[in-house]
Amino acid sequence: MRARLILGFPALALLGSAGALAAEGASAVQDLRAAIALQGFPCDRVVDSKRNGDSDYTASCKDGNRYHVFVDSAGRVVVKKL
Repeated sequence: MRARLILGFPALALLGSAGALAAEGASAVQDLRAAIALQGFPCDRVVDSKRNGDSDYTASCKDGNRYHVFVDSAGRVVVKKL
């Protein structure tokens, strides 16, 4: 599995905030899709997402790809293909 890191992705910082997590709606799904795309992974549309913890998600895309998206201890967004 390849993990790609990106520094300073401000939109994904919202994943850790209470406002974005209070209602895991379109905004959180858009942030997940953006994080996946910015790290070069294919995902045409996020059709399902599961919150595993603070800033830790599993996202399923319409094309069948699944990803683990989380913020590591250094504050970097990590996307791993499952």
